[in-house]
Amino acid sequence: MKRRSIAFTLSMGLATVCVMTAAAQEAAISPGVPSRERTTTIVISDEQAARDWDLSTDEWSRYRELMQGPLGVYSPNLDPLTALGIEARSVEERRRFAELQVAAEARRIEKTLAYQRAYDEAWRRLHPGLERVATLGSDVLADTDGSGRLAVFVKEDCPRCGPLVQRLQSAGTEFDLYVVGTAHDDARIRDWARSVRIDPVRVREGAITLNHDAGRWLSIGVQGDLPAMVRQVNGQWHRQ
Repeated sequence: MKRRSIAFTLSMGLATVCVMTAAAQEAAISPGVPSRERTTTIVISDEQAARDWDLSTDEWSRYRELMQGPLGVYSPNLDPLTALGIEARSVEERRRFAELQVAAEARRIEKTLAYQRAYDEAWRRLHPGLERVATLGSDVLADTDGSGRLAVFVKEDCPRCGPLVQRLQSAGTEFDLYVVGTAHDDARIRDWARSVRIDPVRVREGAITLNHDAGRWLSIGVQGDLPAMVRQVNGQWHRQ
């Protein structure tokens, strides 16, 4: 499952622009300042960006060039590793960027899980017994142990989604519910859950969990429309 570091990519672009603007202003005020010093400032920024992604400066430069072309028009928020992997010039290059992305995703997930544990502990301590919508990391936590627990993906304004969830609930099925397109707004999930008469008791007991999709539906790569029931078997997601 891949998730892109969009905010980082955008922030690095803005940082570079800011550096260039500052250099231009400095040149206007002090025309005697050697251009080499201004150029060095920009190169250092690129070098730092490359290090953050475990890339060489040449690879970072190629990424920036790619994003100025058709790839950047079609997918303006692509992270460096994905962009370079898509436009790899050899099998070896493609494998290298894939491995870098797997390592980056593993680090991100580890940090997310650590924060999720801290968040869960804080919630239990500050709001014991209060129903909670999973707002962070649930898309990583659910079914990572390969237990085969059912995941159900739905969306608002979906005529078939409510009846499916009601049938599963009536049958006593335990499942993790993911609502697509909520923009991390807890109220939208709660309102939807009430509209389809999800039992709050089953939510409090953990038999049913309410989660923001946060891109999980796209990342697991299952084909078809919503609603969807999927289960992980031997590391692979299968539609039920």
